[in-house]
Amino acid sequence: MAVSEDNHERRPPRAPLSATLWPVARTTLRTLGSIAVTLLGLLFVTFIIGRVMPIDPVLAIVGERASQSTYDAVYEQLGLDKPLIVQFFYYIWDVLHLDFGTSLLNARPVSEDIARVFPATLELATLGIIFGVVLGVPLGVLAAVRKGSWIDQVARVVALIGYSMPIFWLGLMGLLIFYGILGWVGGPGRVGIFYVDVVPSVTGLILVDSIIDGNWDVFRDAFSHIILPASLLGYYSLAYISRMTRSFMLEQLSAEYVTTARVKGMSEWDVIWKHAFKNIRVQLITVIALSYAGLLEGSVLTEIIFSWPGIGSYITTALLSADMNAVLGGTVVVGLIFILLNIFSDLLYKVFDPRAK
Repeated sequence: MAVSEDNHERRPPRAPLSATLWPVARTTLRTLGSIAVTLLGLLFVTFIIGRVMPIDPVLAIVGERASQSTYDAVYEQLGLDKPLIVQFFYYIWDVLHLDFGTSLLNARPVSEDIARVFPATLELATLGIIFGVVLGVPLGVLAAVRKGSWIDQVARVVALIGYSMPIFWLGLMGLLIFYGILGWVGGPGRVGIFYVDVVPSVTGLILVDSIIDGNWDVFRDAFSHIILPASLLGYYSLAYISRMTRSFMLEQLSAEYVTTARVKGMSEWDVIWKHAFKNIRVQLITVIALSYAGLLEGSVLTEIIFSWPGIGSYITTALLSADMNAVLGGTVVVGLIFILLNIFSDLLYKVFDPRAK
């Protein structure tokens, strides 16, 4: 009984709750502050772009033949008669309420247009990044393990072609060969003309909506249309992911702990995947997150070539038509995507790397 009491007396005192919660609260506040500053900077840049562009937003609305009184009324309605600092605060307020103004092309709210076109880009980029990760990571690991072999040379050539070949040229060649000559895939667009609006839009992702509706004909047709552009984007991300994976793995495989593990008789599989690859997961998270963000905002040429009704083609069409509300609204959404993916990657850091906690 005395021993039990001694052990109880020697137990270190428990830290107060405030000492445990304060580091968490401090990290949370720091993260939120960083997000706020980044978002504020993004809004400031888009606001300035909208003001310095040689396009009169009033004339874009009323036309060049409008009277001076009509011009002045719209000028005041848009708040352009107020000081720039006041206009900037109004702009922040509108964006926080997801109000990006009205599109000059169709007179609809820009936020509704973005909500309509973004699922198409999300579906395309998601399939592309899955393709890039599933093939790029093993290819990079294998190239590092077999450094200098023919496998390594093939992996490096694949990455080099993915970096050097213009993506619009690959898209055109893909359409010519796989659609025009072989007929293996569907043509431009998300679905064939006979399947447009056949399934109700629940998520905006046509593959998912066709599964929900149980319409497998639409699913097969939609898959035949998306497989080529998704593979093209996936190949673009595969080149980057495989190259970075190879570089990370070469650094780990030359470390002393890998040599020690091999000397102890550990199997090569365990050395590669349970030791070396485990230590590059955090680095790969950043690579994959940035690659995914790049596919979500950088698939403009792919969407134009394949007539894909996504946010990339939407912003391009708006820019060519001087529809600045649509251009700036799409730019803000793309910036928010980068911010959210950075937050998500930071959260994954703490899952895969206990030191980040």
